[in-house]
Amino acid sequence: MTKRFTDLYERKVNVIQRKKQARRMAKLAKSPSFQLKKKRALLKFRSADKIDAVARKKTIQQFRDKFFPQYDEMSLQQKSIVDQKLLSKFGPKIDKISKRMAMRLKKDEVERVKQARAAQREDS
Repeated sequence: MTKRFTDLYERKVNVIQRKKQARRMAKLAKSPSFQLKKKRALLKFRSADKIDAVARKKTIQQFRDKFFPQYDEMSLQQKSIVDQKLLSKFGPKIDKISKRMAMRLKKDEVERVKQARAAQREDS
Protein backbone atom coordinates (compact mmCIF):
# COMPACT_ATOMS: atom_id res chain seq x y z
CA MET A 1 0.00 0.00 0.00
CA THR A 2 1.47 3.33 -1.04
CA LYS A 3 1.07 6.38 1.12
CA ARG A 4 -0.67 9.41 -0.33
CA PHE A 5 0.27 12.99 0.42
CA THR A 6 -2.94 13.57 2.38
CA ASP A 7 -2.25 10.55 4.61
CA LEU A 8 1.13 11.99 5.57
CA TYR A 9 -0.06 15.58 5.75
CA GLU A 10 -2.97 15.00 8.12
CA ARG A 11 -1.11 12.97 10.71
CA LYS A 12 -1.39 14.17 14.29
CA VAL A 13 1.67 14.91 16.41
CA ASN A 14 1.97 15.96 20.02
CA VAL A 15 3.48 19.22 21.25
CA ILE A 16 6.93 17.80 21.98
CA GLN A 17 7.21 16.23 18.52
CA ARG A 18 6.00 19.45 16.90
CA LYS A 19 8.62 21.54 18.75
CA LYS A 20 11.32 19.05 17.80
CA GLN A 21 10.25 19.25 14.15
CA ALA A 22 10.22 23.06 14.34
CA ARG A 23 13.79 23.15 15.66
CA ARG A 24 14.95 20.71 12.99
CA MET A 25 13.22 22.59 10.17
CA ALA A 26 14.48 26.00 11.37
CA LYS A 27 18.03 24.65 11.22
CA LEU A 28 17.41 22.92 7.89
CA ALA A 29 15.80 25.99 6.29
CA LYS A 30 19.08 27.89 6.56
CA SER A 31 21.06 25.31 4.57
CA PRO A 32 21.88 26.14 0.92
CA SER A 33 20.64 22.77 -0.32
CA PHE A 34 17.23 23.35 1.23
CA GLN A 35 17.05 26.84 -0.32
CA LEU A 36 17.76 25.30 -3.75
CA LYS A 37 15.13 22.64 -3.13
CA LYS A 38 12.56 25.37 -2.41
CA LYS A 39 13.51 27.25 -5.58
CA ARG A 40 13.25 24.06 -7.65
CA ALA A 41 9.84 23.27 -6.11
CA LEU A 42 8.55 26.68 -7.20
CA LEU A 43 9.33 25.79 -10.81
CA LYS A 44 7.20 22.64 -10.75
CA PHE A 45 3.44 22.19 -10.83
CA ARG A 46 1.93 21.08 -7.53
CA SER A 47 -0.04 17.83 -7.41
CA ALA A 48 -3.81 17.89 -6.96
CA ASP A 49 -3.45 16.60 -3.39
CA LYS A 50 -1.04 19.36 -2.53
CA ILE A 51 -3.28 22.04 -4.05
CA ASP A 52 -6.25 20.66 -2.08
CA ALA A 53 -4.22 20.78 1.13
CA VAL A 54 -3.13 24.38 0.47
CA ALA A 55 -6.72 25.39 -0.34
CA ARG A 56 -8.04 23.81 2.85
CA LYS A 57 -5.31 25.47 4.92
CA LYS A 58 -6.06 28.89 3.40
CA THR A 59 -9.79 28.46 3.94
CA ILE A 60 -9.36 27.53 7.61
CA GLN A 61 -7.03 30.51 8.03
CA GLN A 62 -9.70 32.80 6.56
CA PHE A 63 -12.24 31.49 9.07
CA ARG A 64 -9.76 31.98 11.92
CA ASP A 65 -9.09 35.56 10.83
CA LYS A 66 -12.80 36.30 10.56
CA PHE A 67 -14.09 34.74 13.79
CA PHE A 68 -10.97 34.79 16.01
CA PRO A 69 -8.82 37.84 15.16
CA GLN A 70 -6.58 37.29 18.22
CA TYR A 71 -5.78 33.70 17.20
CA ASP A 72 -2.03 34.39 16.93
CA GLU A 73 -1.81 35.59 20.54
CA MET A 74 -3.64 32.53 21.95
CA SER A 75 -1.94 29.66 23.75
CA LEU A 76 -1.56 26.29 22.04
CA GLN A 77 -4.39 24.84 24.10
CA GLN A 78 -6.73 27.69 23.19
CA LYS A 79 -5.76 27.37 19.53
CA SER A 80 -6.63 23.68 19.47
CA ILE A 81 -9.99 24.40 21.13
CA VAL A 82 -10.70 27.16 18.59
CA ASP A 83 -9.76 24.83 15.71
CA GLN A 84 -12.09 22.14 17.04
CA LYS A 85 -14.92 24.68 17.35
CA LEU A 86 -14.33 25.92 13.81
CA LEU A 87 -14.30 22.44 12.34
CA SER A 88 -17.37 21.31 14.24
CA LYS A 89 -19.38 24.45 13.47
CA PHE A 90 -18.18 25.25 9.95
CA GLY A 91 -16.77 21.90 8.73
CA PRO A 92 -19.07 21.42 5.73
CA LYS A 93 -18.78 25.09 4.77
CA ILE A 94 -14.97 24.89 4.98
CA ASP A 95 -15.02 21.82 2.70
CA LYS A 96 -17.24 23.58 0.18
CA ILE A 97 -15.19 26.78 0.10
CA SER A 98 -11.89 24.90 -0.03
CA LYS A 99 -13.08 22.95 -3.09
CA ARG A 100 -13.87 26.24 -4.80
CA MET A 101 -10.52 27.68 -3.75
CA ALA A 102 -8.73 24.55 -5.00
CA MET A 103 -10.26 25.07 -8.44
CA ARG A 104 -9.09 28.69 -8.38
CA LEU A 105 -5.58 27.62 -7.31
CA LYS A 106 -5.42 24.97 -10.05
CA LYS A 107 -6.38 27.61 -12.59
CA ASP A 108 -3.72 30.02 -11.28
CA GLU A 109 -1.04 27.31 -11.04
CA VAL A 110 0.13 27.81 -14.65
CA GLU A 111 0.61 31.54 -14.08
CA ARG A 112 2.43 30.94 -10.78
CA VAL A 113 4.93 28.56 -12.40
CA LYS A 114 5.35 30.87 -15.39
CA GLN A 115 6.23 33.77 -13.09
CA ALA A 116 8.65 31.64 -11.07
CA ARG A 117 10.43 30.47 -14.20
CA ALA A 118 10.63 34.02 -15.57
CA ALA A 119 12.08 35.22 -12.25
CA GLN A 120 14.65 32.42 -12.34
CA ARG A 121 15.72 33.39 -15.89
CA GLU A 122 16.22 36.99 -14.76
CA ASP A 123 18.45 35.87 -11.88
CA SER A 124 20.76 33.78 -14.02
